[in-house]
Amino acid sequence: MLLSIVVPCFNEEEIIGRFHDHVTKELSRFEGEFEIVYVDDGSRDRTLTLLQGIADADPRARYVSFSRNFGKEAAMLAGLQHAAGDAVVIMDADLQHPPELVHRMVALHAEGYDQVIARRTRTGDRVTRTLTARAYYWAINRLVDVELVDGVGDFRLLSRRTVDAILELTEYNRFSKGLFAWVGFRTTTFEYENAVREQGRSKWTFGKLLNYGLDGLLSFNDKPLRAAVYLGMVLVAVAFAYAAWIVGVALANGVETPGYVTLLVTVTALAGVQMVMLGLVGEYVGRIYYEVKRRPHYLVRATNATVPGQRRRSAAARDEELLRR
Repeated sequence: MLLSIVVPCFNEEEIIGRFHDHVTKELSRFEGEFEIVYVDDGSRDRTLTLLQGIADADPRARYVSFSRNFGKEAAMLAGLQHAAGDAVVIMDADLQHPPELVHRMVALHAEGYDQVIARRTRTGDRVTRTLTARAYYWAINRLVDVELVDGVGDFRLLSRRTVDAILELTEYNRFSKGLFAWVGFRTTTFEYENAVREQGRSKWTFGKLLNYGLDGLLSFNDKPLRAAVYLGMVLVAVAFAYAAWIVGVALANGVETPGYVTLLVTVTALAGVQMVMLGLVGEYVGRIYYEVKRRPHYLVRATNATVPGQRRRSAAARDEELLRR
């Protein structure tokens, strides 16, 4: 069995060497073969230089470096495309995904599971972040077409058929949490204690988390668009009811000077609702715009790896050449 470890990297010069030493030490007890596929997501520090040095010293290490920062979703996709393993583990380079858990994942995979997911507890997180995350998952699971679990991220093992199924999903706007849930297959989950980041700061700012949450909401359903229809019907009903009430008051008490405050509040509220709905429509149209362009998810600046299909074709060509001789 060949096990592939996919590691997206962005400005990880402070820790990438320690990560590689830790992972290779843990996997030295692995009975089969393994490879580590590093994906440099356009780092602006010495990450690529260090990865090239690691690859020169360790033939099990491969690297793919992007021409610029394309984002973690593109990095994970590139890692899966270049991973040749019978099973693939995705993990971060900051050691918040403990490498010692890989053995447990492999053992569960041997029992027949196609996805083995490590779900972190929220021990040590700020209370506000924990409550916000729980509220987000509670809300989004009532909207999207797949189930998203709080604490479940990208740290997981995927079988080869699961990886192949994910690679068939070629959409440009990728939300991997949803894609992993959408492909299904036999899945199991276990919990682990949240590890402390050893070096640097998290790349996930509040704005990036907000955009990522919006991607999750819009990637797997069209309910926000349908909500616009329902909200419009409700507003029309309220408008008719308010008009009937105004007519009734006028008939009962005579005509009075209308209230400008009520009028301004109503117009402002309706304008706000229209802008929100227009924004939702714009989000969906924008996603269609990017999908029809069919641009590549990333561009490679440097690599020592080839995609598995090319490796197999190269091996077949060599065998054919030997046969001709």
